[in-house]
Amino acid sequence: MSLPNVPTVGCLGGGQLGRMMGYAAHRLGVNLICLDPQGKESPAGQVTQSVDGSFTDAAAIETLANKVDVLTVEIEHVNAQTLRSLQKSHPKLQIHPSPDTIALIQDKFAQKEFCRDVDVPLGPFMAINTQADAVAAGTKYGYPYMLKSRHWSYDGKGNAVVASEKDIAAAIKSLAPEMAAGKLYAEKWVPFSKELAIMVVRQGTDVRAYPVVETTQKDNICHTVLSPAVLPNKALHEAAKEMAMKVVSALSGNGIFGIEMFLTADNKLLLNEIAPRPHNSGHYTIEACETDQFENHIRAVANIPLGSPALKVGASWMLNVLGTAKPEETTKLIAHAATVPGASVHWYGKAAIRPGRKVGHITVVADSMSALLERAGQVSPSAKPSVKPSPVVGIIMGSDSDLPSMAAAAKVLEQFDVP
Repeated sequence: MSLPNVPTVGCLGGGQLGRMMGYAAHRLGVNLICLDPQGKESPAGQVTQSVDGSFTDAAAIETLANKVDVLTVEIEHVNAQTLRSLQKSHPKLQIHPSPDTIALIQDKFAQKEFCRDVDVPLGPFMAINTQADAVAAGTKYGYPYMLKSRHWSYDGKGNAVVASEKDIAAAIKSLAPEMAAGKLYAEKWVPFSKELAIMVVRQGTDVRAYPVVETTQKDNICHTVLSPAVLPNKALHEAAKEMAMKVVSALSGNGIFGIEMFLTADNKLLLNEIAPRPHNSGHYTIEACETDQFENHIRAVANIPLGSPALKVGASWMLNVLGTAKPEETTKLIAHAATVPGASVHWYGKAAIRPGRKVGHITVVADSMSALLERAGQVSPSAKPSVKPSPVVGIIMGSDSDLPSMAAAAKVLEQFDVP
């Protein structure tokens, strides 16, 4: 039973994000119904009510819309045109984020143009409508560069590295067998030193940023997430948060957004991509933050006051659990993680373990970065973060009269970000 005066929320998609959204909805007394082809067998359908159907099918989406007060998404590859039509046919139905925002983010080239117009730093990019455009990109950016699909790209799918001019034809064929305008775009290769991400939650003018995290990728899929990110100074943390909140504030609609960035060798921040939903890089928030990304998403779309996104532990680390050719290797890792202090296991309830499939994640928390590194190493020695622990300096005074001198020393330590 849901709480009175709380809207019923419908979610397009019933994967692991919808599942964790469902857990949050239960805590808040919100009734969540997901739409997924697998229905009650989907990861979300196992813990919430469900409707059988595709999140791209107009009739199925309308069936869900007739049952709820609010529609939201756990995947951006939904039928945005149907959502726009529902705004007219169901005027009382709230849709978050807005169909316009979802449609914008579905087109990665349009997304880049939007961020450029908002005056957010980006790597150079250009539309590729012909093979001649792809050759021109090589002349302009040099090799290698990235050739990308404008639509239906995720987890490295829809990307091709163009190492030289002779690779152009094959790269185009792999992404767009029938080349046409509006299908591809190119990005200049960005030699980054770190990949960063920030979750941002928005409810009207109330926009809040989670901590900046550091991510690693394996086979183009998020592998690990370290929070907080180890950056040269506090100013970079603040600059990254400001950039992320600036972008989200310019979009329309409520909810949680995942913002991915690059940090270059000269400490410049470049925005990479936006996700209009809960994100893999935000799973750590369940154990590590005062309000996790899934709960704040439900709060944002259901008009419940937002919770604090602040970190409540010293440090955290998330490891994605991907299926392997030998399922027993995957389940063995899960069983082992349960023995590590500070480790929490999340299993997604998917029907089968397949190579490369996201089947769960493990989050480790600790009071300090050094303690976290030790625990992460116990979970997976090969995946644990490579971080040099920061020095911690203690100041001991013989008497109160030493305070003026020691205060100056403390100020210097603060300037160098030494705790």
